[in-house]
Amino acid sequence: MSEHQQYGAGGWGPVPQWAPPGPPRRRRTVPVLLGAVALVVLVAVGLTAWTAGRSAQVASAPTPVTATRYQSGDPAAAAAVQPGLVDVDTVIGYQGAQAAGTGIVLTADGEVLTNNHVVAGATRIQVTDIGNGRTYAATVVGYDRSRDVAVLQLQGATGLTTAPLGDSATVAVGDPVVGVGNAGGVGGTPSTAAGTVTALDRPITASDESGSAEQLTGLIQVDADIQAGDSGGPLVNSAGQVVGMDTAASTPSRTATRHHRSATGQTAAVQGFAIPIDDALSVARQIESGAASSTVHIGESAMLGVSVTDSGAGQGAVVGQVLAGSPAAQAGVVAGDAIVAVNGQSVDSAAALTTLLDGTHPGDSVSVTWVDQSQQQQDATVTLVTGPTG
Repeated sequence: MSEHQQYGAGGWGPVPQWAPPGPPRRRRTVPVLLGAVALVVLVAVGLTAWTAGRSAQVASAPTPVTATRYQSGDPAAAAAVQPGLVDVDTVIGYQGAQAAGTGIVLTADGEVLTNNHVVAGATRIQVTDIGNGRTYAATVVGYDRSRDVAVLQLQGATGLTTAPLGDSATVAVGDPVVGVGNAGGVGGTPSTAAGTVTALDRPITASDESGSAEQLTGLIQVDADIQAGDSGGPLVNSAGQVVGMDTAASTPSRTATRHHRSATGQTAAVQGFAIPIDDALSVARQIESGAASSTVHIGESAMLGVSVTDSGAGQGAVVGQVLAGSPAAQAGVVAGDAIVAVNGQSVDSAAALTTLLDGTHPGDSVSVTWVDQSQQQQDATVTLVTGPTG
């Protein structure tokens, strides 16, 4: 499923695999709440931006953006989960852009729960276990983009400490909680951010900084200062149990009433959002069972090799660029063409193309129909290749 609109315009999927390196898409704040649905342009919660001092041809060493955070909360609760966490570091696309997030260890042999957006677009994933300090290569077992859940498998891992899991059904408004994670992507001892549960069953419209949006529902809302790099990390109750997976954050509008005092002494309104752990584990169990569905993808992601945008008229996905040597290039697709069908199923948008390719795997043969710039319809059968994750 690696087809996405140009730079960030296709939801939380990766930037185009062949795009010039620069900061990975960051999730940032938006100053607005719309009725019952919070419009949240998410903080870079899981994709920590690196400096972009490099060109498309020469990749210089990345320098992480260091985040500071008000350290607070129940030290015992945070300490109870830290050995069961991992730092997730990824290389995005084929040009060396980098990103970072957090994961929760589910099994001693290295199964890890994280957000889909933490690994979306990754061509390489390395995971450092907090409990033993070792770094492992990781593969993606599967993911559900619509619920922002992914499961990783660490290669060669044994004897890992697992995170203590709680019951998110017991969470109530007013409960004290602590968000724990790899804030800033700096690694080392996880940082913490304390707060309380302010609402349950929250729906949000979540966007990256390009404005691409997706809907998430049923979230736990907190006033903890969730930050870049925390995505995939645990929301912990006072008993030291994981009750949620940190996923999104926002600085709400002037209507917000809760505030957090930062390390600099400035008061800022904050809201964090976490997927209830029961919901995340339900998706993880489906992935573990190998049961693909309309939303759950199992195994490696397939690639056609194009960046696409919406046509604006519901008439296909317009090709922006074509990766040299890719299946699309070999079929004769060029920039400016509009892909209108895959395997006979209509494509009316870039998101529709992504959804259709989510159901495929590397090695699959698919028929592709596109309209060229002379308005002639073209058809070809191509064999998909392995592409970046999610």
